[in-house]
Amino acid sequence: MKRILQSVGPAIIVAAVVLGPGSILTSSKVGATFGLAGVPVIAIAAILMIGMVALAARLGAVYEGSPCDELASRLGRPIAVIIGAILFGLVALFQSSNNLAVIAGIEPLFKIESTGLKVGVLVVTNLFVIGCLYAFRDLYGSVEKLMKLLIGMMVVAFLVNFGVAWISPRGYVAAPPTGKPDLIPLLGMIGTTFSVGGAFYQAYLVKEKGWGIGDVRKGVIDSTVSISVLGLVTAIILLTSMRVFYGRPDTIALNSVGDIALQLEPLFGPWAKVVFCIGIFAGAFSSFLVNAMIGGTVMSDSLKLGSRLDQRGPLHLTTVALLVGMSVAIASVVWGNESTVTLITIAQALTVLGLPALAAALIYLGTRKELTGDRKVPRWILTLSILGFFAACYVSSRLATAVYQKLNPPAEETAAVAEAVNRSIHRISI
Repeated sequence: MKRILQSVGPAIIVAAVVLGPGSILTSSKVGATFGLAGVPVIAIAAILMIGMVALAARLGAVYEGSPCDELASRLGRPIAVIIGAILFGLVALFQSSNNLAVIAGIEPLFKIESTGLKVGVLVVTNLFVIGCLYAFRDLYGSVEKLMKLLIGMMVVAFLVNFGVAWISPRGYVAAPPTGKPDLIPLLGMIGTTFSVGGAFYQAYLVKEKGWGIGDVRKGVIDSTVSISVLGLVTAIILLTSMRVFYGRPDTIALNSVGDIALQLEPLFGPWAKVVFCIGIFAGAFSSFLVNAMIGGTVMSDSLKLGSRLDQRGPLHLTTVALLVGMSVAIASVVWGNESTVTLITIAQALTVLGLPALAAALIYLGTRKELTGDRKVPRWILTLSILGFFAACYVSSRLATAVYQKLNPPAEETAAVAEAVNRSIHRISI
């Protein structure tokens, strides 16, 4: 057990940043909509994630250069820049959901209705995080310790609430939801559990940790334990939400953080909303820095500006990622007409679109002929990674269709919604 705990490090950072507010919200919506059918999806996504993270960890240990440098030396610098730009764009979308989650965590507690005040909160939060980015001396060590603490707290909290929820009487007879389910939360949950962007960054974290060819076994242990914890917590959240929401006669739309917070009522009672909002805020804040570091570091590396956290290139581009994510979130606050939870789930789901390119890059580096002997990637890791690549292609195609249909509903559906709104306004006026 001591050896296992000593081996856990880089991948726990990946798990912590992946298990952010978007993962909590999407898995809650999947539990309420799909019930037990969502559990096998989590299990498969977690297994594929273990393979991809283990592959990236091994590449970080056996290659002398960073992933982007290795790609550039074989395929040319433009290919490395494209990979860096893809991951940077994904991070910006993911970061926007972290910003929106900060508002979602504060809004129900303090009744923030002013758009200007919401924008101010986002600006202050991002400036504080940027200050921490430049103030930390041992950035990697500080982040690793913090993420271990946060993951431990989340496991305990959600596990206890899960037990109380299943012991408590349900109070109603579940009737499975009717109608066509919304696939975007399901696809978003896959994207947050099977995050190839996070896996790609594992190679950089391994180098920050100082692991080499003699530490490849630690990489496998680290990947398996950390991602298994990620899958376990996601499954617990889904099952708790299923127990509280699935098949309720008084169907709850789960369009606000306050709605989703009801899953904590078995343990926290009237304090459920407060506890859940604090958790959402903490999850968003803890993901803020590491998530932006992923895009900033890889983009800097692709431009040959440095790949380590003690270099200026990664720090400056991490700041740019923070500012881009903040700008997207502010645009959503000012001009968006969707609910906060919907915006977060769409942003989370869109991160899936870049997975195939990142997965292909990792597989390419893992199948080079010069990787022989102890440097050779085990077949089981490559098999899981290749399966993950095909899964990413499938999910990306389904996601693109689902997002397009959600943002561009049929004309008759739009007319029906408008008619329903008009009838509601008429009843209120009467």
